[in-house]
Amino acid sequence: MGTLQGKVALVTGSARNIGRAIALGLAAQGAHIVVNARRSREDVEAVAADIRSAGGSADVIMADLGEASQVKGLFAEIKDKHGKLDILVNNAAVRRETPLANISAAEWRIVMSSILDASFFCSQAAASMMPDGGRIISMGGLSAHTGASNRAHVVAAKAGLVGLTKALAMELAPRHITVNLVAPGRIDTNREKTGAPNPTHHSGHNSPLGMQGSPEDVTAMVVHLAGPGGQYITGQTIHVNGGIYLP
Repeated sequence: MGTLQGKVALVTGSARNIGRAIALGLAAQGAHIVVNARRSREDVEAVAADIRSAGGSADVIMADLGEASQVKGLFAEIKDKHGKLDILVNNAAVRRETPLANISAAEWRIVMSSILDASFFCSQAAASMMPDGGRIISMGGLSAHTGASNRAHVVAAKAGLVGLTKALAMELAPRHITVNLVAPGRIDTNREKTGAPNPTHHSGHNSPLGMQGSPEDVTAMVVHLAGPGGQYITGQTIHVNGGIYLP
């Protein structure tokens, strides 16, 4: 029996990479997983299938989380199917690299809505149906603390999550709902292994451990925060970065 047996968890943006690893990790502890993405239905169906083949339980709900109406529909479906949501992992994001002079108003809004708006909408909806003792965990980023060229919109959105986390932690504390932010450092993901251009915002940031992290390293922290061991941790930004950044 896992530590999350009987819990229902939504992992947004869980089609690939860190989101996929988190979904699998929470499922391994017994949680039923709602796998979510905006467009990648084939990928999220594959994640749900992997969970089921390992003996876990999962279903798929597609939604664009930057749209408040779609978030409302997503959570209505979760409530109809499961009656509650115990764990929310705000992982969905758009990660663009664009020089300041070239960031259009449209691109600014796309990035802000996919990261900050989506996390707010989902946290607001989750809190209304989450039992006391629930967990809200958002995924931040190293660049929100170090700065980064060509990422003004992403850095601003991720930094906004720090404030949102603190505010929600205080407001939801009377219900023992913990709210935390996990900030990964350099993580070895599929995006960096495919033909897509490698991200450059972490160039020059080398871990003292001499290695990149894996999605499973991030997952381990999320699973801890979601479980019994995380009950006295709230309002925190927890860095999983191998020592690249020491706050």
